[in-house]
Amino acid sequence: MSGRPTAGTVVDRLHGALIVSCQAYPGEPMRDPDTMRRVALAARDGGAAGIRAQGLDDLRAIRGALDLPLIGLWKDGAEGVYITPTARHALAVLEAGADIVALDATDRPRPDSRPVAESIEAVRAAGGLVMADVSTYEEGVRAAELGAALVGTTLSGYTPATYGRKDAGPDLELVERLAGSIGVPVVAEGRVHTPAQAARALECGAHAVVVGTAITHPTTLTGWFVESLGHRGA
Repeated sequence: MSGRPTAGTVVDRLHGALIVSCQAYPGEPMRDPDTMRRVALAARDGGAAGIRAQGLDDLRAIRGALDLPLIGLWKDGAEGVYITPTARHALAVLEAGADIVALDATDRPRPDSRPVAESIEAVRAAGGLVMADVSTYEEGVRAAELGAALVGTTLSGYTPATYGRKDAGPDLELVERLAGSIGVPVVAEGRVHTPAQAARALECGAHAVVVGTAITHPTTLTGWFVESLGHRGA
């Protein structure tokens, strides 16, 4: 893993910037590595400073096409801890070309019963960086203490302890609280649906903002418009 950019280089490139999450769900028409590569290129052309993507094939395709900082993850499963859930997954994401490995750093049990610290340390030992996806303030503090290079609010609203926040837009309160108290850059992610929300996240202290659905998921975007018209199709 030699020759990887330093933490300062990658993280600095993302300061005050937009990271676009290029992902499609299994079974969808866009669930294809080459399609995600093209989506990433389109995001770059629009001014994105970084890309977040999932799946080893997608990461390899995107890494071969552009040189923006690449945040990678591997979703394995659909419940509980499934975002890069083990050290094995994390190292495979790094090997596929990610500069930063995103992983679930919540306090929920992991599928291999190993601590999240093990995954973070494995990535760091291999020369990579970790973005810890958290749902609460306490999880963010712990992730920073364990050596994560970035802490993201990605999972706020998606864990049993935070389900009540899911319908409230991005968790800017969590962004602001973490940004004001930990020595690690905070990334605002989760339900950022408008440019105004993205700008507000930076005002709350976010180092960078991740937007996915509102840019790269046409099925959801179409649904928003259809619902506003009161029409659900033929």
